[in-house]
Formats: sequence, structure tokens, C-alpha cells
Amino acid sequence: MAGADGRRPIVVGIAPAPSERLSLAWAADEADRRHLPLKLVHAQGVPTAGYRSGGARPSWEEWNKALHGLGDEVLKEAVSFVESRHPAVQVSTLLAEGEPAWVLCEEARGAALVVVGSWHLSKRRELFSSAAVALPLIAHAPCPVAVVPEPEHVTQQPAYFVVGVDGSPQSAAAVDLAFEEAALRGALLRALYVWHPPLLGVLDEEAAVQECRRLLSETVAGRTATHPEVELHHEVVRGHPVQVLTEASEHALGLVVGTRGRGGFSGMLLGSVGQGVLHHARCPVITVRA
Repeated sequence: MAGADGRRPIVVGIAPAPSERLSLAWAADEADRRHLPLKLVHAQGVPTAGYRSGGARPSWEEWNKALHGLGDEVLKEAVSFVESRHPAVQVSTLLAEGEPAWVLCEEARGAALVVVGSWHLSKRRELFSSAAVALPLIAHAPCPVAVVPEPEHVTQQPAYFVVGVDGSPQSAAAVDLAFEEAALRGALLRALYVWHPPLLGVLDEEAAVQECRRLLSETVAGRTATHPEVELHHEVVRGHPVQVLTEASEHALGLVVGTRGRGGFSGMLLGSVGQGVLHHARCPVITVRA
């Protein structure tokens, strides 16, 4: 929910481990850049899952009290971290009961952006574990979602953001956000249209590439007028989208993709390319819905 001043907060999921601070640091930096409040959310799942079947379990009241005490401490440490990093950022907290993905989806309704960490889970664990957060959150959150597996790369000069373009409404929305992110950091923007030739080939490869260039030009048209300070490089690259975007992310400040591009199945809200870059990208990934 937007604050009294109408500003929607950046929401960040807080992990129990104090060492998991990459996503929190990224979210605090983003809130400072955008002059937005920051909301720290720590969600607690089913309490009894942590006890062995043969041991005596405490009462629900005792469990709940201990769990809330731990959650309060986690949030207190996170607030201290943010205040020391960006004293001017307005910080609020929420300690909630429920699965983290569900809680963060609810909070996303009133957020400008939701930020979560990533532990580079295997595909099986990421897709089927009840503890998975990123994929269900991205599939259902109405706002952009940032997944932060690594810090931003600042060694590459000039610094740049990458956005994947495929001509879909989702990628057009991703381009809009990518321009904003590049402008906030004084970085250039690489807009990539990845052409993946079909297995059976095409009759006129040059015509297919020209069509990709046309779609790319149409998608980025007009954005430079809104952000004239952003230097734009747009390229059509042949290859597999996941591989090309992953390689482009290696030295990028961030990668922006749509939640589902052309060729996705109905109900497959993230898409195979989005899932692929989440597993392999070497920088923060921001997913955007149309």
C-alpha cells in the first residue's frame, strides 16, 4: 500500500540468515536512488516443520512466541543495516505468518518493486520446493520483481544495463524500466534482440533478421526522448536467448526481462527464457509484467 505521501515502497524479503545481505543492500540502494520508502518483510512459514517427529513439541503459544522473537531480531538487524548504509531512507517492517512467496505477493499489490535474494537453487528445487520464492512471486506479483544472486558489477567501464527485447508487450515494459534503471545509475543501455533460428531453418535468413531489427527499433523508439541522458546500444544477436543474455549479464549492472515473451504457453507466466536467466545470470535480474 502506498504511504501517506502517495509513494509506493520498495519491498524486500528478509532471509533468516544474517549473512544474506546482498538483496537487502541492493534494495536499500534502489530505495535511495528512487527516493522511495523501503519495507522489510520477514515471513514465517509453518512452525512445526522444524521439529523431529519423535521429540516433544512445545505448545503453540511457546512456539509462536519464540518464532516471533527470532523474526523481530532478524528485522531489527536488517533495519540497522539499512540505516547504516542509507540513513535518509524511510524504513518500515512487517513480520508475517505464512509462506514467503504468498506474503510477498500480497505485499506486491502496493509496491513499486519487490526484491528477493537467490541461492542458485537447482532447477528441481527451485521449481518444486515449498521453500521456493522467486518463481511463484514473479509469476503472480503485479509489480516488477528483482532477484539478486550477486552484487552489481562496477568494474566494467562504461557501466551498462541489459534488456532483452522480443517485440512483445512484456519486453516493451521491460525496456521502459531498463531506461529508468540506466538513467538512475548514469549507465548506458544495451537492448538485445536474440534471434534463435528454428530447427528446420528459414527460407530467407536475411529477411528474418531484418524483421528482428524492425521489431527492436519499434520497441525502443521514443524512449531516448524520455531519457536523453541514456546512451542506447541496440543489437540483434544470433543464438539461444538464455545463453546470449547470460553472457551479456556477466559484466552488467543488471538484466531486465519480460515475464513472458513470444512463444510462451498459456499459463506459463515466466517463460523458459526468464527461468533460464534467473538460474544462470551473473547479475541482478529484474522481471517486468506488461
